[in-house]
Amino acid sequence: MKKYRCCFAFVLSVFLTLLAVESSKAQQKPIPTDTTYNVGRVHQQIHKAYPEAVPASDSMYSSIRAARDIVYATIEKTPFGKRELHLDIFRPKDNQKYPAVIMVHGGGWRSGTRSMQVPMAQMLATRGFVTIPIEYQLSLEAQYPAAVHNLKAGIRFIRENAEKYGIDTSRIAISGCSAGGQLAALVGLTNGVQQFEGDQGITGIHSNVHAIIDIDGVVDFLAPASLNLIRKPDAADVAWLGGTFEEKPAIWKNASPIFWAAERTAVPMLFLNSGFSRFHAGQDELIGMMKEWGICTEVHQFNVKVHPFWLFHPWVDGTIDYMNEFLKKVLK
Repeated sequence: MKKYRCCFAFVLSVFLTLLAVESSKAQQKPIPTDTTYNVGRVHQQIHKAYPEAVPASDSMYSSIRAARDIVYATIEKTPFGKRELHLDIFRPKDNQKYPAVIMVHGGGWRSGTRSMQVPMAQMLATRGFVTIPIEYQLSLEAQYPAAVHNLKAGIRFIRENAEKYGIDTSRIAISGCSAGGQLAALVGLTNGVQQFEGDQGITGIHSNVHAIIDIDGVVDFLAPASLNLIRKPDAADVAWLGGTFEEKPAIWKNASPIFWAAERTAVPMLFLNSGFSRFHAGQDELIGMMKEWGICTEVHQFNVKVHPFWLFHPWVDGTIDYMNEFLKKVLK
């Protein structure tokens, strides 16, 4: 009889454990998503004015190989349960070590996916780079500075696993488009600033980068061209920063890359601009500072009224050319 009681107790324990797990899953909310920013929709919007625009596609070239959906950090507790963050890696097929480029997608800190960086990553990998489109938490899931902590964790992961993926850790760059450009600039200009590191993923090593590429991303939320925009209450920057400038002035300044630029830590920067000047708010002042410090900067403009020009041929081709030439020059 004692044997049966022990068996029953074990079965009951297992049943209650499974019930608790299922109950916990049921209480977890799905991560909210915003799919309004996507290549197809942008193409529809610009096709009439720019019939030559052709979306760049996910195309594996014969000279490169890929590792996809790699978990670079796990956040154990969020309002949506355990959260894994992913990245993809593209690199030449040989066994040499190459410079790495972390690639950050745009979408107003609210929408978009790392898949939108994949065509660029594949094209740049054929030029002799390890390219890394990276996922980060968007504003519907987590507000500023969560995305910065994510990206710094991604860089630490790459440093820790450099041998595995054939990466030269003395030559790591970060690039980003639109909101991703702002994030890339902030991550790069806060080299060594502990408050932005966070505690996600691998810790104990630094997340410094050696070059920044900002593609149509604002560097100063407080510059008139940015601050004076007429915004709706649910504007992308307001949602990400947790309030308007009047409500959260310190956060708006804190999230502006230009305020973290310093002579001893700044690294070379490339700016690639569309024909919309508002996305370049604060850029001229930052470039002036960098020139005074003797730090390399380059600016190239695509004279088209297409903000996400990097998503389409023929402009993505020039984008990759500029990125390649700049990186080969500054990551010697």
